[in-house]
Amino acid sequence: MSEPRTITRLPQLVAALSTSEKAVFERLFLVSSSTGEMQTPDAARQTLIDCFASVEAGLKQTIIKVTNRVTLETSLFNPLRGLRPLERLEGDLEQLIEEGKKTDQFERPLEQTFSDVFGRIETEHSLTASNIAKADGWHSVVIFKEYHPLKFSSAQVIDYLMTARLWAEKAAENDPKAAYFFFLWNCLWKAGASQTHGHAQAMLGRDMHYGLVERLRRDTQAYEIRYKQNFFAELVKVSRALALTADPADRVKAVASLTPLREREIWLITDDYSPDLGKAIHKVLDFYYSIGVRTFNVAIQMPPIRPVPESWAGFPVIARIVARGNPLLRPVDVGAIELFGASIIAGDPFKLAEDFRNWLRQNP
Repeated sequence: MSEPRTITRLPQLVAALSTSEKAVFERLFLVSSSTGEMQTPDAARQTLIDCFASVEAGLKQTIIKVTNRVTLETSLFNPLRGLRPLERLEGDLEQLIEEGKKTDQFERPLEQTFSDVFGRIETEHSLTASNIAKADGWHSVVIFKEYHPLKFSSAQVIDYLMTARLWAEKAAENDPKAAYFFFLWNCLWKAGASQTHGHAQAMLGRDMHYGLVERLRRDTQAYEIRYKQNFFAELVKVSRALALTADPADRVKAVASLTPLREREIWLITDDYSPDLGKAIHKVLDFYYSIGVRTFNVAIQMPPIRPVPESWAGFPVIARIVARGNPLLRPVDVGAIELFGASIIAGDPFKLAEDFRNWLRQNP
């Protein structure tokens, strides 16, 4: 029986690729492996057993470093970090969600929230409100008619995406210079949500896309100029060769990221901002829920919705989805190294991709 695909075996898995696949991988990624070793006093041996089930596992740890050569996103993988004991908050998650109703600013949105200057967009499952503390000139909240932030169907997720897009089109009618649309969904406080009530956000910017989206455009455009190949097509190709892809919806490809920003990052890549993308996002979030994820971020990086001077040729619509840890654990999952260095990851993208494919087979 062949050995399982794991992140710690990434160098061997790359070596086993065909010559052409390996060449593509090495254009996209740099992989290195290191071993972290330490000595322990006898009195501290039990700590290693409590954390990692054995002394030996803790004394010699394998770390895999993966850098995207194009974007310079870097992730350091050590599965043992997920076994560390962490302080928990008191209470039950459902109880805390229910308590959020006491300060719910979205309970009566027509009375308690503001509208944009052109009014509101209302659909079957959501309606918009002008964000009270704006991050950009055009910044709105898509308020879900379902209060519970973890209860949503495929039809509801599609509705949220389409409502945000309708809002962006309406905003662009009122401001022809605004063209750069950004959709984001923070679920629960661990993911940055200020309200427990389910909601997403939509922004529309002027002059240039939001920095990280523009950075991705420039990096991938430089890649295409140098290698005469589309970065995203190459990413999907080499990810498929490594068994890191899945097919959650028509015309949508899912890729388990080798350089995730946070845990369990999945990219959904498609040509259109469409209901198919909403369906795929719902499947990822439904899968997340099945493996215990209760807080997450969704962001959509895409070309502008109006003509602009710079070229966006070959740039797809990308939904990036990450898990943000247990909402009942006290520590956050971002520190100085994540802000200024690289992402520290405990999860395994190979297991993530395999589990997602298996889940899709059982939940078509």
